[in-house]
This record gives sequence, C-alpha cells and structure tokens, in this order.
Amino acid sequence: MVKGPSMDLDRIQHALRDRALGGWLLCDFRHRDPLAYRVLGLETGKLTTRRWFYFIPAKGEPRKLVHTVEKGKLDSLPGSRRIFLSWEQLHSSLKKMLGSPKKIAMQYSPMNNIPYVSLVDAGIIELVRSFGHKIVSSADLVQMFEALIGEEGYRLHKEAGVIVDRIRGEAFEQIRHAMATGNGMTEYDLQQFIMRRFGENGLVTDDPPIVGSNDHPADPHFESTPQNARPFKQGDTVLIDLWAKKNTQGAVYYDITWVGYIGYEPAKKYAEIFDVVRRARDAAIQFVQDRFTRGQACYGWQVDDACRGVVTKAGYGKYFLHRTGHSIGEEVHGNGVNIDNLETKDERQVVPGSCFSVEPGIYLEGEMAVRTEVDMFIRHDGVPEVTGEIQEKLVRIT
Repeated sequence: MVKGPSMDLDRIQHALRDRALGGWLLCDFRHRDPLAYRVLGLETGKLTTRRWFYFIPAKGEPRKLVHTVEKGKLDSLPGSRRIFLSWEQLHSSLKKMLGSPKKIAMQYSPMNNIPYVSLVDAGIIELVRSFGHKIVSSADLVQMFEALIGEEGYRLHKEAGVIVDRIRGEAFEQIRHAMATGNGMTEYDLQQFIMRRFGENGLVTDDPPIVGSNDHPADPHFESTPQNARPFKQGDTVLIDLWAKKNTQGAVYYDITWVGYIGYEPAKKYAEIFDVVRRARDAAIQFVQDRFTRGQACYGWQVDDACRGVVTKAGYGKYFLHRTGHSIGEEVHGNGVNIDNLETKDERQVVPGSCFSVEPGIYLEGEMAVRTEVDMFIRHDGVPEVTGEIQEKLVRIT
C-alpha cells in the first residue's frame, strides 16, 4: 500500500481563502481519482468499493461522508463524520455537509481543457450544482498540493538526469560501434540496450524509450518492436527519446530527446529543421527565464506560444504536431502546468517547484523528424534551470 505525504490542512485552507473559494470537495469511487488520495495522504492500496466525500471548507473543520460498509475509510483525516446507507441518505447528507451555496473547487475542468484533473463524473457535478453551488476547477490547487516538487524530488530528478544523459551518450556510441563492426544492430536492439542500462543503474521507467530512424519518428510516439525494427545504416537520421527515474520512493522522472545522423554530412533539410527546433527550444527557455528575472507571471500557454512562434515563422508550423511540453513528476507526465496552447490552453502558472519538458518537434511524414527535448525546473529561489545537458549540434555518427 502506498501512502502519500500528510495533508497540509492549514495551507489548503489559506489557498482556498486566497482564491475566494468556499471549499474543496474531494471524492472517489473505486480509486477513480488518484489525485484525491495524494492530496489527502491516503493509502491507495486499501479496498474501496463505496463512494466517499471529503469537504475542506475555507474556514473551520473538514467534513467526511462515508458509506456504512466502509465507515472507517477516512478515519486518518481530521474532521466530523457522516455515514450514509441509501442513495437518498447520500444526497441529503452531502447537501447538509456542503451547507449554504458557495463556490466549490472539484477535480473538474471546463470543456475538459485540462484532462489530468478532469476526474469527477458529470453526475456528481450535476448533484452538487443541484444544491446551488458553483463548481470551479481545482487545477491550480492540484498543482500546488500534488504536482510541485520539493528539494528531495529536485535532487532525485537531477541524479537521474546524470545517469540518463550518460546512457544516451552510450546509445549513440552503440550505433557508432554497429557501423564499425557491421553487427546489424536494429532500433529495437538499441531500445533494449537502453532498458538494460536503466536496470543496471537503478533506474525504472513506465515505457521503453523511443528509438527510430528516418521516417519512423515522424510518428511522434513511434514504438520499436522486433517486427518493425530495421538495422541502422549509413545516411540514416536517428531520434532517441528516453525517460527514467531512480527506483526509490518519491523519485522524479528525467525526460530527454536527442537526434543524430549516421555519416559526415546530413541532408540540408534535416540540418535545417534541427536548427529550427533548436531555436524554438531556446526561445521557450529564454521566455521563462526572462519572465522570472522580471518578476512577471509566466503561464504554460505563453511558453508554448514563444516556442511555436519560431517554428511557424520558419514555415513548419503545421508539422509541429503536439504541445511544447508537459509537466514532470513521479509520473513522466505529471499533473502540473503543461506548456500548451495547442491541444489545450493551459492557463496555469509556472511557479517555483514546477518541473516540465520543453520539446519542440518537426515531423515530415514518410521522410524524417527532429525533436529536441530538455527539462526545466523552477528552483525554490525562483531561478529557472535547465536540469541537464542541452543538444546544440546534431550528433554525427561516423
């Protein structure tokens, strides 16, 4: 069973008052909302077959609503308890628990703009609204109390980065060795080499890395398999996207993408699109740094615009097929602010403790692709940092 850090009730209530919210309603049925468990510091492995509700008001004592079959479900949390049996009792008890109409945060996102926090089903939203309450998104609260990274997470992220960067270098050396010996190494072989090196260095990952040559990575989430793998050869373009974290409690992922060319002189178009995405990446990094230097608010959608604008101006905008970056945490795709004004408009603020990727790409279907990816962390002193090595030139594999 996994238990998160204890809930910080005082900080949560202070954040609710700062936002002029009447409270935060967290609820779950059969572990549908892992964010609620993390925010409240509940164990995730315990049997949960009935609905439960936990209401944190902006002031005063929290309130619990649990089913009689699992009446001890929220015993580890402070607050008064109500017990229901029938659905009629659930409705009447929830109405009393929430009190007079107010603005309440829930794991909800208008128009599903931030799907990471859009976890409460429409029926519960309808029920709470029927009591006269206004529902607002808990996205900012989730970021504050679940997605921001502390000093220990930052340290573990950086330690993982040193190892992943080293393994990335070893992977390109494996291709160089394959070219020198003619051993027939394929994309899948290299993927499996990286996975072995992760294990040997105490790293874990949720999925194998992406290793693709030529047109394969024009599918941004290309999956190397024994069936589709092909051996590396002279003249190939190569993309390696790898992510991993230390195999320890509270570890934070490190996620990067590098590209290279097997030979001495890459095609003009390949060199050109690498230069475009490199400049786009650097524009995003510079935007974040400038905002924090000036003490100005920095939002995820703005960083995406700064990056995407470079690609669009170069004439490749329609080939940039995804957001600029994603939140990073204990999952490689975390629950904090994303660098996005394409797939969604992420209006959450980049703040100290935020960790995220910056990864512009250009994908020319049936031909070639380039992506360059770094991770950024906003240190607790307010200084933005790129947490690992930055690719400035194509890797030449000769």
